[in-house]
Amino acid sequence: MIYVESETIELKSKFTDTICKDIVAFLNTSGGDVIIGVEDNGNVIGVTAIDETYKKISDVITNQIEPNPQDIISSEIRYDEGKMILVIHVQKGVRPLYCQKKYGFSSAGCVMRVGTTCRNMTPEQIRIRYEKNFTDSDLIIHTPARYGTISFKTLKVYYAEKGYHLEASSFEANLNLRTPGGEYNLLAELLSDKNMIPLITVKFHGTDKASVSERNDYGNQCLLFSYEQIRNRLSAENLCVSDTTVRPRVDKYLFDFDSANEAVINALVHNDWNISQPLISFFNDRMEILSHGGLPKGQTRELFFRGISKPRNDMLMRIFMNMNLSEHTGHGVPAILAKYGETVFDIGDSYILVTIPFDKTVLNTISKKQDVGKNAGIHVGLNTTEKKVIDHIMEQPKATMESIAKEVGVTKRTIERTMRKLQGSGIVMRIGTKRSGQWILMK
Repeated sequence: MIYVESETIELKSKFTDTICKDIVAFLNTSGGDVIIGVEDNGNVIGVTAIDETYKKISDVITNQIEPNPQDIISSEIRYDEGKMILVIHVQKGVRPLYCQKKYGFSSAGCVMRVGTTCRNMTPEQIRIRYEKNFTDSDLIIHTPARYGTISFKTLKVYYAEKGYHLEASSFEANLNLRTPGGEYNLLAELLSDKNMIPLITVKFHGTDKASVSERNDYGNQCLLFSYEQIRNRLSAENLCVSDTTVRPRVDKYLFDFDSANEAVINALVHNDWNISQPLISFFNDRMEILSHGGLPKGQTRELFFRGISKPRNDMLMRIFMNMNLSEHTGHGVPAILAKYGETVFDIGDSYILVTIPFDKTVLNTISKKQDVGKNAGIHVGLNTTEKKVIDHIMEQPKATMESIAKEVGVTKRTIERTMRKLQGSGIVMRIGTKRSGQWILMK
């Protein structure tokens, strides 16, 4: 018999670990045969340790492929040229998507047959097939973590502070932090004390992305703590102007904090973390919150705008609910609609972009203050040192304690006391680290 590799024939001189990849490729394409004991050029050399080879293949089929394809794979022993060869018959998969379990539903794990080779599937191909295969919530649970060191000290502190008493032996199981195969999953990585997942906020000069003025990464740590830092950042960015000519005084803010906060929570909870992380961008006239994955499977624009919630990552949503950071009431989207309307939502097949416009009155007031220079009203009730500090950080928001002390002409200890007082009074706020952060004027 003549053996030639094709789209449905894979020749192997002997058993190797790549057989798992070949089987997955056939499952994800049109099926085919893996023939062991035949070289690439068609030369029959046979299989000697047939029992051992059978055992290895059985392990691949039952333990190394997800979902389990046992029912659609069979094998036979053939004799050719007086030699024994082993043929693995792989039918086209009954499920839309199969993967090598050790890589999960990633491009490395999901392959398909193209000609005589196995090709990695693109994230978009995986997403489309996956939506036909599982519920959306499965993906974050089934995908193995990519970062080796996983620990949950921060997460356990959050639960303890909320009065939850989860047994150490069942903590991971209760929160679905492992794949069905027993490995830590992507959800565990997101909630781990340390991880390799960034969570970026970017501030741009002007109204486009031509020039970046500031970039901060709140990721690489437990997502609950990352969210709290982002929430504090939103508060710091939400400048307020007051009209003291009327009684009671009228305060006007740059944007509606509750709407922006709900948009951020939705971005974190409903994001497809297998594609990329959310991105929060600040411009001179607006804020943008981008999440990936589009609407979850089974969700429509109508249901979305009616506030009928269908979380992509159900367990992550439940954890946010446990921490009283989110509600499972569908309140978030209607709250944003009530304030800004449907036009702030841009919903694509693979993304959702929420644009929160800044209040024009506040922008104009801030612009006028900047045009005038130093605002005398800021200085009311402050001593000489405090006034000088305010003037300096308005011009140099990234100034250090040392540089401020040198500019003002006092000791560093005096500046430290002054800053504590100004921060305690809510006049200034520090964003970021001592080395790379900056001062924000709040009043």
